[in-house]
Amino acid sequence: MRLIPLAAFLGTGLALAGCTQMAATTERPATPAATAEQTAAATAAAAVTRAPAPRPAARATPAQLDTTTPQQRVAAAQAPASAETRLGTTVGSLGNPSEGGFWIKTPLVQARAQGRIVNPATGKSAQVELIPLTGGGTGSQVSLPALQLLGVPLTDLPTLEVYRS
Repeated sequence: MRLIPLAAFLGTGLALAGCTQMAATTERPATPAATAEQTAAATAAAAVTRAPAPRPAARATPAQLDTTTPQQRVAAAQAPASAETRLGTTVGSLGNPSEGGFWIKTPLVQARAQGRIVNPATGKSAQVELIPLTGGGTGSQVSLPALQLLGVPLTDLPTLEVYRS
């Protein structure tokens, strides 16, 4: 009887095992390539969730982000000139501060319209553009200039009355 050295036996076994695994891998059906839509969706998701930290110079104050003029602020604070329809109340939060103007994105409207929001705690109001907000929920997003005109701290969540002009 012939004895095979242990090292030779193990080396041959490993080589054969590698061949077996390779054969099994090549025998599997190929998975379909990702569609262009799937690739674009994955790229878009990565772009949203990954970003470098902002440079210190890029950080802006609320005053730097408010691009409305003093004349616009005075006009927005004036009482409405026409009859209004009360749409309801909503909890407001700061919307995208880089979007200028006076607006509220709210689920209380189905189409863009002119209107007014009132802070019942202070009685202050602002004429705004009413923009539909989809996606469920009852809260609304309010522009930075509109919140400032209402005298609301930017981190508060005030209950606001919404009217359509």
